[in-house]
Amino acid sequence: MNSGPIQPELAEPYLLSVLSSAGLDIEYSRAEGNTLYSVDEDGREFSVLDLAGGYGSLLLGHNNPEITAYATSLLEARTPVLTQFSRHSPANELAAELNRIIHRELGTDEAYYAIFANTGAEAVEAAVKHAEMDRVMRLGAIGEEIAAHIEQARAAVSGGSAVVAAGVDGSVGTGSAGRTDIADVADFDELVAALTRANAEQFSRPPVLLAPEGSFHGKLVGSVQLTHNEGYRAPFRALAAQARFVPLDQPETLRKTVDEERGILLDLVVENGVVRTVERPAPVFCAFVLEPIQGEGGIREVSRAYAEEIQRICAEIDCPVIVDEIQSGMGRTGSFLAGSQIGLRGDYYVLAKSMGGGLAKTSVMLVREARYRREFEMVHSSTFAKDGFSTLIALKVLELLEADGGRLYRRAAEVGGRLLAALESVRADFPDVVNDVRGRGLIAGLEFRDQGDAASEALREPARAGLFGYVLAGWLLQDHRIRTFPTASAVNTLRFEPSVQLTDADIDHVEGALREVCTRIRRQA
Repeated sequence: MNSGPIQPELAEPYLLSVLSSAGLDIEYSRAEGNTLYSVDEDGREFSVLDLAGGYGSLLLGHNNPEITAYATSLLEARTPVLTQFSRHSPANELAAELNRIIHRELGTDEAYYAIFANTGAEAVEAAVKHAEMDRVMRLGAIGEEIAAHIEQARAAVSGGSAVVAAGVDGSVGTGSAGRTDIADVADFDELVAALTRANAEQFSRPPVLLAPEGSFHGKLVGSVQLTHNEGYRAPFRALAAQARFVPLDQPETLRKTVDEERGILLDLVVENGVVRTVERPAPVFCAFVLEPIQGEGGIREVSRAYAEEIQRICAEIDCPVIVDEIQSGMGRTGSFLAGSQIGLRGDYYVLAKSMGGGLAKTSVMLVREARYRREFEMVHSSTFAKDGFSTLIALKVLELLEADGGRLYRRAAEVGGRLLAALESVRADFPDVVNDVRGRGLIAGLEFRDQGDAASEALREPARAGLFGYVLAGWLLQDHRIRTFPTASAVNTLRFEPSVQLTDADIDHVEGALREVCTRIRRQA
C-alpha cells in the first residue's frame, strides 16, 4: 500500500531542528534497563546507554520486567481504569503506603492527605492551589474576627463603657514596611472607616510565593511562575501570581525578602475603657517552594543550614513549605526523599516521574494534616488523576523500592557514589574544561566551563547561543552511543540520571567517553 509522500514534521518542528543540528534526533525502536535501541540506515540495530533516564522518570529502568508483567496482568484482568466519582481503594492504599514511608524517614506520625494528578507540574499547581485556598481561608477568618471586634467595640462605645482614644482626623498614613498607620480619632465611625481603608489593601493583595534562584517546577501557567529561568516565565508574566526568588543558600537574603513582603492588618481592642487599634500579621505568604536538589537548575543541592533557616522563617510567618521531590525523590538519592537527608520537612510534598515506574503517568501532592482543607476536594479534580491503572503501578513501584529492607535505596546510593567518583576523576584531570561535579546518588551533574570565548568557532558559536550542552550531548551520542542532555536552566551542565541497573562497565564507558570529550575541548577540535 502506497502511503503517499513523506509528511512534514508537525510535532514540535523547532525543537526537532535543534535536536537535528546537535545530532540528537535519533528515533528509538525498543528499550530495556538503561539501554535504548535504534536502527541505522543499513537496517542494523545498535544500542545506546541512556543516562537521561526520562529526566529522572526511570529509576527502575526502561520496561522493568516486574512492572511490565504486572501491567500486563492488570490489562488482561480488565482492571477498571476510569471510574471517577467512586470509591478508589488502591488510591487509599497508595496514600497509606506513602504515609508509612514518609513517617519512617521523617520520624513523625502526622498524616499526609493525598491529592493525585497526572504530571509533576500539575501536582505542583495542586499544592500551590491548596496552599492559596488555605491562605485565603485564614485571611477570611481574620477578617471575620476583626468585624466581630469592631461590633464589640461599637457596642462598648454606644453603651458608654468605652471611648475612642483621643485623636485628630482619622487620616491614614504609611508606616514601616508592610504596615499602615491610622491617626487617632475621636469619632468611632471615622475610626472604623479609616481602619477598613487601611485593611482593604491587605485583603486584596495578591499572594507572595517564594522560591530559590535556579528552581524549576514546571511550565504550566502557574508552575512556570515558580521556575526561575526568565525565558520560560517572561511571556506569561501577566497570567499568574509572581514569585520572589531568593539566592540559594543565602539565609540573610531570605530574611530580607520576607521582611520586605510582610503585611499588617489593623484590629480594634477595648482596653481599660478605651478603643485602640492593634496590629496583627496578615497571611500574605502563600508558600515557599523548593527542590532539595535542583534538577533543571544544574543539579544543585540545598544545604542543611539553609533548609533549617527556611523552616525557621516559614514557621515564624506561617508560610507552608512545599518540597518538590519530583526529580530527586522516589529513592534516587539513596532515601525515599532527598530532603530527609538534610532534615528538610515539608507541609507539602510533590512526587511524580519514577512513581509511574516508567509506564504510567501519575503524580501526587501530599499535604500535612494540620494544613489540610477538605473543601479542596470539591474545587479541584482531574479526569485522569487517580486512575486505576497508574495507582496500582505506583503501588508496585513502592513495593519494589521497599523490598529486602530497601535494597534498591542502598543500590542507588552505592552505584551513584561510583558514578560521582568517576565524574570527579574526570574533573580532577581536566580542571580547565570541567568546572564542577554535583549531585547525590543517581542524580548527578557535570558542569563544563563556558566556551563563549573559545578559539574554535565550532565551540564558541554554540556556547554563545546557549547550545553548548547540546553539542556535548551530540558528541556523546554520535561518537560513544551515550545519551544525556544538559539541564534546562544551566545549559553547560550535563545531567546523569540512570536507573539502579547501571553497571561498573557502564560507568567505565561513561568515564572514557567524557575524557575523550574533554580532550577534544582542550584541543579546541
